[in-house]
Amino acid sequence: MMVKWFDGLMANVTAKFIPIEIRNKFWLVQKVLRIFILPIFQVSRLGMPISSSSDDCKQEASVVRRRPDNGFKSGDLKHRIFTLSIFFFTLPFLTFAHEIRPAYLEIKQTNETTYEVLWKIPLLGNKAPKIDPILPDNFTLEQIDDEFLPDSYIRRYKGNYPTELNGQKISIKGLDLTLVDVLVQINLLDESSYTLLLQPDKAEATIPKEPNKWEVIQLYILLGIEHILIGIDHLLFVLGLLLLVKGIKPLIQTITAFTLAHSITLGVATFDLIKVPQAPVEAVIALSIVFLAREYISVKEGKESLTAKYPWIVAFTFGLLHGFGFAGALSEIGFPQKEVPLALLTFNIGVELGQLIFIGIVGLLWMVLKKINGPQPSWSWKVLPYSMGIIASFWLVERVVAFW
Repeated sequence: MMVKWFDGLMANVTAKFIPIEIRNKFWLVQKVLRIFILPIFQVSRLGMPISSSSDDCKQEASVVRRRPDNGFKSGDLKHRIFTLSIFFFTLPFLTFAHEIRPAYLEIKQTNETTYEVLWKIPLLGNKAPKIDPILPDNFTLEQIDDEFLPDSYIRRYKGNYPTELNGQKISIKGLDLTLVDVLVQINLLDESSYTLLLQPDKAEATIPKEPNKWEVIQLYILLGIEHILIGIDHLLFVLGLLLLVKGIKPLIQTITAFTLAHSITLGVATFDLIKVPQAPVEAVIALSIVFLAREYISVKEGKESLTAKYPWIVAFTFGLLHGFGFAGALSEIGFPQKEVPLALLTFNIGVELGQLIFIGIVGLLWMVLKKINGPQPSWSWKVLPYSMGIIASFWLVERVVAFW
């Protein structure tokens, strides 16, 4: 209930006070606030002081001595806050692995004046945002059909436009009132292809006269970074590797093996050299997180661990599967027909940059936690692997059920 209340409050704050220029990225701020504010508020509701001054520490010890039945011990407050942080951060991910998906508008020219138009809107809960494409004047649309998918709503149209689209403007009505990005893919008869990204603070764009390679580079690097940073399943796998690998050199080797592996399968899947059904791939990705969580528990209990001995082999093996997962997401985004290699390369670069950003954030957080002094409860190390395992197990069951 508290998480729903908090997210509702954040939605109202966003709509009323957050400038549109940064509103489409405010979901990340909301996550940070959820991590640090909610646990402290929850602890304060339990009657626990949150100050770290010496006087407050004495007062805290006094409170604990007076209430021996509450289960608190000196130094537990830090770990309760940390545990609640993990809980509030991971709770929303029990229902989905990708926090935000872009809307998708595809315009495909079939002859000189006719077009096939596909409009795909991500579902937020069980509702679709009230956004609609606004095409150039005299571009007529006739709806053919529509359908609801588990995570999106799709409408298909037959379009007619008497002149060329190059140089014309496209916009999205109502986009400025949402947190949704829109990817626009335009494929013309002469095999020229254009990819545009519309956002709440930039809901209109002009179709270029000629394809621009620099725009392709910028767009697909950005898409790669965003995809990995909202791909919680991929990030949890990387986090599992970080927990298991000790030392800078082994870590570099392990991350390099993971990068090389998913780059290989991303490439071969994009060029249709190997076709793998997406549903089983997503299920095995969830299973890979469960595997790493179990491996970390084994290491902490003093047992043998394949990943601890040969982390780069495990990273490479599962990296091949994660590459097919990236390919599935990239196939939904689409490519400029004449710039497939460039788009593939820059998307992969974006994925790696996002991965490095995540590793850097984890490293900084770990350094901060190491600076915090106090007794360590014997159970504290279990919080992270068990949280990862529970979430990934949920995804595994959910994705296996989706086979049918």
